[in-house]
Amino acid sequence: MLKRYLRWGIVAAAIAFLAHILVSHGREVTALRLRPSGLALLGLALLTTLLAHAWSGWVWSWILQALQQPVKGTWSTPVYLKTNLLKYLPGNVWHFYGRVRALGEIGVARGPAIVGVTLEPLLMAAAALLLGLASPTRYWPWQWVMLAVVLEMMNPRRLNPLMNWLGQAKAGAEAAEPLPPVTLHHYPLKPLLGELGFVLLRGIGFALVVSAVSPLPIKLWLPVVSLFSLAWLAGLVIPGAPGGLGVFEAIAVTLLQGTLSPGVVLSAVAMYRLVGTLAEALGAGLAVVMKKV
Repeated sequence: MLKRYLRWGIVAAAIAFLAHILVSHGREVTALRLRPSGLALLGLALLTTLLAHAWSGWVWSWILQALQQPVKGTWSTPVYLKTNLLKYLPGNVWHFYGRVRALGEIGVARGPAIVGVTLEPLLMAAAALLLGLASPTRYWPWQWVMLAVVLEMMNPRRLNPLMNWLGQAKAGAEAAEPLPPVTLHHYPLKPLLGELGFVLLRGIGFALVVSAVSPLPIKLWLPVVSLFSLAWLAGLVIPGAPGGLGVFEAIAVTLLQGTLSPGVVLSAVAMYRLVGTLAEALGAGLAVVMKKV
């Protein structure tokens, strides 16, 4: 019950903050129009975001291979895309459940399946923190601390006991007997670099949306992509907000209003939510079509 109230409290606070910003800068937002090349830029943002999700699905196979599971990217990508939309359901865990179940259907043991699914957000968090360092904020020292902690957590000496405990805990009473240990033999550098590419592509997609609303000078692309990664990370890790809904937008407005005008930021985050959700829906649809072909 407490978790439910916390979840809705976080979403309500984020929405209230956005509503306050919108009221304060409503005239600026309503005055904005898409640039002449705006539709083309939004289309490119959609394709870039779709590519990011497909790439993340391929990187997921690298994570599983690091856990000695012979999963190919041609299998992991469509499964990843099909389950992506489930994160918008209450609880924000159903996409993980869908992936664990799919892995079980191809013979992957429950332990490696759970670890392979739960390791992905940790790698994404590290990638977002790395990219976030490119644009110093007032939280920059804490970003370094958080990055150091996350990178150390992915050291096999730290990660193996943690992931095995997590796998056992999540399996819980469903496991008739203790799950076999899951071992990561090497630091997951390749999957980390892959997730860095995923967050970078997402950031480029957001920058393209900004460009559709207002000209974005070349010198601002890196700060915008970098600050976007931190806002996206907040939506990933703050509990209770399905798909980061509301949280991402609130943090993006907070971080970017010193780089872009509030009206541009508000318009961009609203459009990007639409573009991002459409890309996920399109990816899921393509995955279903590919399976039938």
